[in-house]
Amino acid sequence: MDLLCFFLVVLLPSVLGLDFGYHSTESLENFLKTVNQNYPSITHLHSIGKSVAGRDLWVFVLGRFPTKHTIGIPEFKYVANMHGDEVVGREILLHLIEYLVTQYGQNAEIEQIINSTRIHILPSMNPDGFEAVVRPDCMFSDGRYNKNKFDLNRNFPDAFEANTVEIQPETQAVMDWVESETFVLSANLHGGAMVASFPYDNSNAAVAAKGVTPDQDVFIHLAKTYSFTANMSRSDGCDDSNRFEDGITNGYTWYPVQGGMQDYNYIWGQCFEITLELSCCKYPPENELQTFWATNRPALIEYMKQVHLGVKGQVFDIQRNPIANAIVEVVGRNHICPYRTNQNGEYYLLLLPGNYTLNVTVPGFKSITQKLELPAGHQLYSALKYDIVYPGPAFRATTSTTQIPSCPKAVSVSSTNEAALLLSTTFTLCFSATPLLMMIFSTDTLSCILSSFW
Repeated sequence: MDLLCFFLVVLLPSVLGLDFGYHSTESLENFLKTVNQNYPSITHLHSIGKSVAGRDLWVFVLGRFPTKHTIGIPEFKYVANMHGDEVVGREILLHLIEYLVTQYGQNAEIEQIINSTRIHILPSMNPDGFEAVVRPDCMFSDGRYNKNKFDLNRNFPDAFEANTVEIQPETQAVMDWVESETFVLSANLHGGAMVASFPYDNSNAAVAAKGVTPDQDVFIHLAKTYSFTANMSRSDGCDDSNRFEDGITNGYTWYPVQGGMQDYNYIWGQCFEITLELSCCKYPPENELQTFWATNRPALIEYMKQVHLGVKGQVFDIQRNPIANAIVEVVGRNHICPYRTNQNGEYYLLLLPGNYTLNVTVPGFKSITQKLELPAGHQLYSALKYDIVYPGPAFRATTSTTQIPSCPKAVSVSSTNEAALLLSTTFTLCFSATPLLMMIFSTDTLSCILSSFW
């Protein structure tokens, strides 16, 4: 019997022993490193930057190809603990990591999710705030802010009114991270209420009346997906002032937030993000964590699947070279910052099943439109694949460039790579150094390729 126990201890991964308690920053780091060491083929661990006090902001990545983006595989992320005293999300994301790696190869659903999605998890965006909590309290603990006493969820650029606060290291790290990846869907986990909140968090009369986005139907679907699965819709709220129909709310309707992270993701990052308030008590007793995990686990899994809604594809020239920086948007759903293809010519648009018209613009050429019908697709762990081949010289614009809507400037981003074009005040685009100028156009007509699912 002793020999059997020895072999069981050796063979079972140590990560199976994650307890339901609050883990220090050091314990969190050790856990992530251990999991990465035990599951190197499907995981990757890296730091996206450091906090004010020099603590690493660790991101744990899961996927069939965890170390780099793969064409056709969407990028998804969860972020927790940006308010250091809101801790439930931090702990359940550690348990989510453990669950995903131990279920891979055992659970067909989890295996499909990991094989078809690159999942990024940042358990703690504000480790300094977490470590600063001395006397945990449900609503008013120390540690909400970072070490410089900034609220990180009021620290991002804002498209609706000037946000002049000093960008903090944790905020800048997330902004650089968002810029470096092609994120499609995200959620940030908070505490202090029970609701799924969606953009906009801020607004003004000139840009977006009452905080309504062009993708309101998709955001309501995303919020309800989490709310209904986690039974938020049945909650009576945390007090008389926090009762939400169906367990969801538009952020601006709830209360305006200037410099919020979810608006930044949606506007500048081309990533649909919602805010999940998971607990009435921001720092509940440890003995309640297992219940929070059991309640939220199915919702965390179901929400990840929504990254496969809608349509995805690449934009090519007639020689099948991918065209970067092409605008691909749905008619009637123009975004504040036009949604553009990445360096691989890829686009991802989250849409519910229905009929849509795509408007595609390559600077220097006329826009083209293409109708398509979207069936229900995310159950198959892939959005509809729809590649677009841009037409020949007949579609050249009468001027050297096509006028493109301006985009509010995110002044804190310092990167000069191609993705930084998203952040310029206006898009004055010169293609002299790109493959587009080298295209030798024939008289081929428009060719849009509709093929099977990716």
